[in-house]
Amino acid sequence: MKRAGPARPRHRKGARDLAARALILGLLGRLRNGAVIVREGNRRHLCGRPVPGETVPEVVVVSPKVWRAVASDGSAGLGRAWISGWWTCATLDELTTFLRVVMRNLDSIEKPGAFGKRMRLSAVRALTRPGDRSGEAEIERRNIGSHFDLGNEFFALFLDKTMTYSSAIFPSPSTSLEDAQLEKLDRICRKLNLSPANHVVEIGAGWGSFAVHAASRYGCKVTATTISDRQHELASSRVKEAGLEDLVTVLHSDYRELSGSYDCLVSIEMVEALDSHQYDRYFRTCSELLKPGGLMALQSIVVDDRLFESAKRTEDFVKRYVLPGSCIPSVGAILDSVARSSDLRLVALDDIGHHCAETFRRWKQAFVAHGAEMDALGVSEMSQRLFEFYFSYCEAAFAERRLGDVQCILAKPAWRAAGLYRPTS
Repeated sequence: MKRAGPARPRHRKGARDLAARALILGLLGRLRNGAVIVREGNRRHLCGRPVPGETVPEVVVVSPKVWRAVASDGSAGLGRAWISGWWTCATLDELTTFLRVVMRNLDSIEKPGAFGKRMRLSAVRALTRPGDRSGEAEIERRNIGSHFDLGNEFFALFLDKTMTYSSAIFPSPSTSLEDAQLEKLDRICRKLNLSPANHVVEIGAGWGSFAVHAASRYGCKVTATTISDRQHELASSRVKEAGLEDLVTVLHSDYRELSGSYDCLVSIEMVEALDSHQYDRYFRTCSELLKPGGLMALQSIVVDDRLFESAKRTEDFVKRYVLPGSCIPSVGAILDSVARSSDLRLVALDDIGHHCAETFRRWKQAFVAHGAEMDALGVSEMSQRLFEFYFSYCEAAFAERRLGDVQCILAKPAWRAAGLYRPTS
């Protein structure tokens, strides 16, 4: 009699897996622009409507655990299931195509009507329990570690020689990643009209690519700051190797600890790491660091204004497993915060989101090409699968315009327009 007790939870668990499977396949059946094939054992399900000229991606269910993971946690659950090996695709390009199809159809998937929405929410509550994300079903953040804990050697395997970890700008499809990153850095310098007379402060120095580029090409002074131990170490080393110690200072401190008065301020894809409640403090600090006629160059990943309020409350895959505590702003959220907290005003904005999709595609290709080196560095299979999903997820999001990327120029009141660089493409 005692041996029969544990069988009941297992039975209920199996029933919930089956119910979650029916729910997810039902949602995939709502695909209208594109199709996917779901293969589970000998069964293949065609979901959606194929688009002429687009390959229909096939996903393979390895474990029924995937169904409840997705039903309970959406994209975070989908990513967790990929990292755990509960589902797979033949190639990462096929994974990207699958994610693109899903993202392209999110509106039809997520808006089945009020009655259907209530049924789906009730089903999710019934299919999940507090214990569902414990033990082996949960990939806890401590098992994945901080985004940069894998070390400089790891990032060097898929980044280009500039070690720039933000969207590049590709003048043509044949442009190399390195040249595209240099083009991005140079556009920022030209937009700010940098010269040896300028002193620039950079918030979020990364591995020092902008500081080295601006100082070596334009002769300006740069004070850059980062809170990452590993990034500070390498950025300082690169400055020394380039013989730029008289022009570039790399600080290991938080942006709120900065002081002084600067001609220009640069922040490249750093604001996304902040919680939305920190935006006002951030832009107020940026404004206070600039001289009365100063300029700020901000490059930021963004979401659509209409999605911002929902997105900031949602813990998606990136928030949970890549950049905990982050919040991708919208252009409107940026401008609202700037207006509330500073005297800065927008004077130029360029959309570079399509370049970001290509940047993630290039990183993904390089990552795959260096699998053996990843193993030699001791990077776990789980960490490798995390980055596989991360690159594919972001490439799909930018390609389908669920995410964008912008370069903004913000000006202090005394700045006047003479000399502002405007790109031709």
